[in-house]
Amino acid sequence: MKVLCIGEMLIDFTPVKGMPNSYTANPGGAPANVAVSIARNRIGAGFMGKLGNDDFGKLLVNTLNENGVEILAPELCNAATTTLAFVTLDEKGDRSFTFARKPGADMLLSEDDVRKADISQFDIVHAGSVSQSGSPEKDAVILALKIAKENKKLVSFDINYRDKIWSAEDCLKESEKIFPLTDLLKISDEELMFVGGEDNIPDFMKRYDISVTVLTRGKDGARIFFDDRYEDVASMKAKATDTTGAGDAFWGGFLSCLLDQGVKSISDIPMEKLVAAGKYGTISGGLCVQKPGGIPALPYREEIERELNEKN
Repeated sequence: MKVLCIGEMLIDFTPVKGMPNSYTANPGGAPANVAVSIARNRIGAGFMGKLGNDDFGKLLVNTLNENGVEILAPELCNAATTTLAFVTLDEKGDRSFTFARKPGADMLLSEDDVRKADISQFDIVHAGSVSQSGSPEKDAVILALKIAKENKKLVSFDINYRDKIWSAEDCLKESEKIFPLTDLLKISDEELMFVGGEDNIPDFMKRYDISVTVLTRGKDGARIFFDDRYEDVASMKAKATDTTGAGDAFWGGFLSCLLDQGVKSISDIPMEKLVAAGKYGTISGGLCVQKPGGIPALPYREEIERELNEKN
């Protein structure tokens, strides 16, 4: 059981509580967060993305190694520095970002990097829309997803829109190239404009032949669309400190739970398995928001299972 996550890994500069204008450097980046979440759930995880040949890039390599994530593009990049993101948190712990990425090393992943990797060893290949905001990375990611489909692997896609990186129109234009390759789609309630609104999700799925769409709704949990119906999963009650990695913790838990249940193709999925994965994911996300940072806040399998057992 293995998942490959492809795209950006970066440094999140997270505010230090009680120290105005002070930041802590935390490893992050949505696909990398998902990869580490999966590894902490004791599922095989790989990451493919470019990191700068600098101190931050080396820190991120160490982070992946410490978490047992296989690195599929190991050569550090000299043409650009590791991407940086400065996080702002409001009184509810909700985050916004400012990026130093003109370009960042993550944007320089190439099709040659993809061809060197053995994508066929993975059961699920996951990407997010940020990877589509620059070249040559966007072409490399699409090539990886096409290879996954050719090998009958599940493709997962997170719209993950960041307005400080690009416009909604450009994000939609590039995402429309990936929707036809997607089996499992993750979208937040802030991103419903990309699918024409919540009421349009079933028609959107039919248009692009997407089998599963999961709408994350923050404190209201998640709504899972599958087979012309949907099921709701309640959130875990938790006081949010930092929501930076919450969606990625949810999705890492969700994908891990699917694989734990033997799901390796769409034919393996009944709604019951999706709901179980949703419940597992909401616990993972709920635990994550109680700690600061992206990757440092991601929970381990033992923590999630303990919380699930207490609920049951």
